[in-house]
Amino acid sequence: MPLAGASEQADVALARRQSLADLLRRSARRHPDRLAVSDGVSSRTYAQLDEDAGRIANALAERGVGAGDRVAVLSRNSVEYVQTIFAVARAGAVLVPINFMLRSEEVGYVVRHSSAVALLVQDALLPVAGAAIEGTEGPRTRIVYGAAAEGWEPFSALLEHADSREPAVPIAPDAPAQILYTSGTESRPKGAVLSHAALIAQYGSCIIDGGMDRDDVELHSMPLFHCAQQHCFLVPDIQLGASSVILPGPDPAAVLAAIESHRVTKFFAPPTVWIGLLRHPDFDKRDLSSLRKGYYGAAIMPVEVLREIGERLPGVRLWNFYGQTEMAPVAVMLQPEDQIRKAGSAGQAALNVETRVVDAEGRDVPAGEIGEIVHRSPHAILEYLDDPGKTAEAFRGGWFHSGDLGTMDEEGYLTVVDRIKDMIKTGGENVASREVEETLYLHPAVAEVAVVGVSHPSWIEAVVAIVVTRAGAALTEEELRAHARERLAPFKVPKAFAFVDALPKNPSGKILKRELRELHGGLADRIADAGAGR
Repeated sequence: MPLAGASEQADVALARRQSLADLLRRSARRHPDRLAVSDGVSSRTYAQLDEDAGRIANALAERGVGAGDRVAVLSRNSVEYVQTIFAVARAGAVLVPINFMLRSEEVGYVVRHSSAVALLVQDALLPVAGAAIEGTEGPRTRIVYGAAAEGWEPFSALLEHADSREPAVPIAPDAPAQILYTSGTESRPKGAVLSHAALIAQYGSCIIDGGMDRDDVELHSMPLFHCAQQHCFLVPDIQLGASSVILPGPDPAAVLAAIESHRVTKFFAPPTVWIGLLRHPDFDKRDLSSLRKGYYGAAIMPVEVLREIGERLPGVRLWNFYGQTEMAPVAVMLQPEDQIRKAGSAGQAALNVETRVVDAEGRDVPAGEIGEIVHRSPHAILEYLDDPGKTAEAFRGGWFHSGDLGTMDEEGYLTVVDRIKDMIKTGGENVASREVEETLYLHPAVAEVAVVGVSHPSWIEAVVAIVVTRAGAALTEEELRAHARERLAPFKVPKAFAFVDALPKNPSGKILKRELRELHGGLADRIADAGAGR
């Protein structure tokens, strides 16, 4: 039976509301005096952070930011970033996190494409932001974290708003909460629209399958603009009432020092960062005994590195989180007990996810055969912003198509073979770059490696490897090629090697293979014709 009127319906909606706006308030009522977040400059208890969010939300409303409006933020990690996440949700607005490593024209595209009405910027990034909106009307509300600047209102003015009460804003479960821009291979990134319901369903999967609890002390060093650090770890921590320590970036010395000084129990980083920690001279000098939970993602952890972590951090249980922005982002997890037993696997579908591996017609492929990984889950995005064509293509057949290739074993464990775009087609054969990388990581002198395909007139694509050697180690191309030949079919052995000081990575730690293809395309000139190397 319908309710009497709109007012009654609004009251019911507010009473039943389940959104990002509500998570912080509930934790503040349970744990008002517990540390919520600290960045070394400022610290906030749950009660303080809750009050901050209310003041900022009311200040944004006074500046014309209403329900459904987009609010962009360009900043490195900070307490202000955390305050902004929850204040924007409290205002009923939509947060648009921007990668702080983008160039001004790329930032400008995100601001324009998202139709952001407000832009919050860290003072050190003002030159980029200013250039991004120069010559345009730009967002009407412009806020700066840190020192004041001409044309930009200081963030402190929002925090000084007299009213800390939470605005009574109706927020439907499927109302957009954030728009996250993907860093794909296309000329322009796509705006992935995530609802409040999608994010909260994903938090449930992370908390339950990821072994998280309110007594955690977590170190956040990866960028908060990225969905992994923000939505797999920071906001679930806030929902639980755990404590968060924030660093501006994953500098190994700073990470190791922070684990010791804050008695950190929980830490996430991609394999490249874990490898950097293991190789750092401070690793064996710091007291890391408080660390109990370790998480990785963005790539499969090399088996040798898994074993090394187990030996050098015997008290740490490890999880692998696999997914992508469009899944908010977790879809599949590998549990601690499976790290060695199922080494190289991404794991099983998370609590609120169904995952399959299918052929081009959407049919399940037999166990062990390669197909595309697809998901069905409330984690999934609502749409790609203003792109119904790409949305329809991604959701064809009622499943979200990941663009990743994988295999499923008889126990339902998923192994990610490669991105479809990273599968190397060489001389009529398909080569998964990850398989070759895993083999090269077995060499004791290899610290990091990326395998890509470069254009070649005979091979079409030639397999090449870009290698970072361990400090003090000597390694030649001939030695590494011989190592690969002992373990791989001839067509999978890299045709050429390049030795570099570091691999290019994005702020989330993913190796930029597109950039490597461009930088090392000249390796093709060193490769013999199609009759060699088979």
